[in-house]
Amino acid sequence: MAFIVYILFSESCQKFYSGQTHDFENRLIEHNSGETKSIRSCAPWRPVWTKVVYTRLEAVALEKKIKSRGAARFLADIGASI
Repeated sequence: MAFIVYILFSESCQKFYSGQTHDFENRLIEHNSGETKSIRSCAPWRPVWTKVVYTRLEAVALEKKIKSRGAARFLADIGASI
């Protein structure tokens, strides 16, 4: 089963959110419909970066790397722009 590690951005709050899931489309709908309490106030969220990995272990490790570095710095490190 593939997993998607993702970074979202909220224009209204000027914040990033990172996570991992096996169903990205559904997870994005959940984030934008307010089902995720911790980030509900910053909707709408738009995806700015995604990566497919093939094990949960890889997904968790990459998500941890993004969160420890900070999404903005992680994106800058890999040359991605929002």
